[in-house]
Amino acid sequence: STLRVATQRYLATVSAELRCPVVTVGGVADHVHLLARQARTITLAGWVRELKRTSSLWLKERPDCPEGFQWQAGYGAFSVSQSQGAAVRRYITRQEAHHCCVSFQDELRTLLERHQIAYDERYLWD
Repeated sequence: STLRVATQRYLATVSAELRCPVVTVGGVADHVHLLARQARTITLAGWVRELKRTSSLWLKERPDCPEGFQWQAGYGAFSVSQSQGAAVRRYITRQEAHHCCVSFQDELRTLLERHQIAYDERYLWD
């Protein structure tokens, strides 16, 4: 959708202003992925907080913003080795096709289990 593309561009712009240049950004209706280079001048939590804060304000000023929009309270962050960058970029750009078959929730569970990351379902979704 037009709003989704505009939001992705906005997130990339804000991230660049935070000295965390985005390699690629993509997503679907219920989540967004950003592959970015992390700056030494901002923490990961600070970067996500600022992305959510500024984009939320920006979105809520738009007439096409969905009623009741808000980002979820949490986020997932994963480091990616340089050798896997191309695969991650492809994955992000193919989100719509990918999520026609696998839900975001099932995908996250699989990712966490594959990498042996303990989790509690009570704290994954809000």
